[in-house]
Amino acid sequence: MFENTGSIAGAIWNALNENGAMGAKELKKAAKAKSEKELFLGLGWLLREDKLSVAGDEKEPVFSLK
Repeated sequence: MFENTGSIAGAIWNALNENGAMGAKELKKAAKAKSEKELFLGLGWLLREDKLSVAGDEKEPVFSLK
């Protein structure tokens, strides 16, 4: 799973670039992440690189590109 974290981060970035802001469920489907864990690893990668903005609340975060 950790080997493809960069790939899933790229898929997340592409999904957000094409579709705009998205919630976690929508983003998981759009990025074709296999699990929530995989999705959040990719989101963590992008957050660490300061490429994401997070809005909403803890229960329903909304992610977008900076």
